[in-house]
Amino acid sequence: MRIVVAITGATGAVYGITMVRELARAGVETYLVISNWARRTIELETDFKISNIDALAARVYNAENLAAPIASGSFRHQGMVIAPCSMKTLAAIAGGYADNLISRAADVTLKEKRRLVLLPRETPLHEIHLENMLKLARAGAVIMPPVPAFYHRPSTITDLVMHTVGRVLDLLEIDNNLAPRWQGL
Repeated sequence: MRIVVAITGATGAVYGITMVRELARAGVETYLVISNWARRTIELETDFKISNIDALAARVYNAENLAAPIASGSFRHQGMVIAPCSMKTLAAIAGGYADNLISRAADVTLKEKRRLVLLPRETPLHEIHLENMLKLARAGAVIMPPVPAFYHRPSTITDLVMHTVGRVLDLLEIDNNLAPRWQGL
């Protein structure tokens, strides 16, 4: 199984980092793109080193490399996740503006009718954000803001992140037990 993961500069880099780590643990071949602003955000928000994150992926591409294999529909994969997804990236994808590898790979994922999962990180949302999300949802993307759930009684930030990452893995049909599942009342 192959999954493309992109990390953009929005706050919440830990979602993308955790996604790459958990995909590696699941034995999934991961193709990673980290935007320039994501690199800066990772430095600001976490203690992770980019080289350690890169080491988890099967391949790592520069966000400016539009000649990378994942920029083509002929590159077969089972889905793409952008975690977190900045509003800039979301707008680029919604507008078909594939000016970097992240927006191009997402565009290709949509045109090839593959699963595209976006974890947009912004609040509050204004009308343009919402319209762009609606446009992408209508085009086949899954819009999954990383909104925390509390029914599993999380006690740490890691618990909240793992729950969201587990839900994304579910959307990609990757078995996982990253967080307790709702058992009913």
